[in-house]
Amino acid sequence: MSQGTTPWGPTPAGPTPAGTTPESERDTEFQEHEKILSPDFLSAEQITDLLMEDIDGVQEKLGTFLNFKNLETCLKDAILLDYYVSGFLWARGMDFSIIQYSKFMTLLAMLLQNLKTLHMSLEDSIKWLGEVMAEIGPTHSQKSEDWNIFDVKQANAIIDYLKISLFQHYKLYEFMFFSAREEIVIGTEQVIEVVKSACSPFPNPLEEGISSDIYSTFIEPPTTLDTEMKGLDQEQSPEESQPETDTSNMDPLVGFTIEDVKSVLDQVTDDILISIQTEINEKLQIQEEAFNARIEKLKKA
Repeated sequence: MSQGTTPWGPTPAGPTPAGTTPESERDTEFQEHEKILSPDFLSAEQITDLLMEDIDGVQEKLGTFLNFKNLETCLKDAILLDYYVSGFLWARGMDFSIIQYSKFMTLLAMLLQNLKTLHMSLEDSIKWLGEVMAEIGPTHSQKSEDWNIFDVKQANAIIDYLKISLFQHYKLYEFMFFSAREEIVIGTEQVIEVVKSACSPFPNPLEEGISSDIYSTFIEPPTTLDTEMKGLDQEQSPEESQPETDTSNMDPLVGFTIEDVKSVLDQVTDDILISIQTEINEKLQIQEEAFNARIEKLKKA
């Protein structure tokens, strides 16, 4: 049994669970209060590490902590990283403590998580925020005075920041999570199936990237049968190949004298000159007739 006091005297004793005291009840309630906005979105070590960085360093390390790997190609990841980086930099301007950083970043994450998983509307998100701030913000209860994470000024500043950062653009975040977007193809991969040659002598031109004739002539090793047939051909006809070689090296003017060559050249030259002269005479005659016709017209005029 436990007993309390009022201004009018002691209160009636009330039932107390066996093995518990007022101090243990307070510890249990404190532990329940600590579960609000848990687990932490960022650890104390990560927050301390971020506080040592500039703006670019905060963005780079937050992207690593949150495992955003496609920032250059994924618009959703880039938006989420900007959301968290902006919130952390704003909190740094408020000069929060480590636990205040932790709870504030977790609050930012939980608001987006409620929107993404629970499809929470703007009105419901505002109500949820009010309930959470009532637990971690300032209260008039003397019992929870030591549990207040944010004072009145900080709580109001947090609410004002969420108004201009998340709530003002709530429809855009809904669109990001629930609206299908057309994917822009920035690269394609093509898979080419190549016919594998088992016992066939034919090459794989698609795989080698050259024509089959070049492959079979210069790359593919000749089969044993072709090598044997070629050796037999060379043994059987060594004499036939020799005249062909001699013929290919023979001078085509063998058997003609200089006089024969001159007579042929003179005949060809005369034929060409005669044809040219005839063509010139015909053109001169046509021009002469045209001039004569013009002169006759002038005389008559």
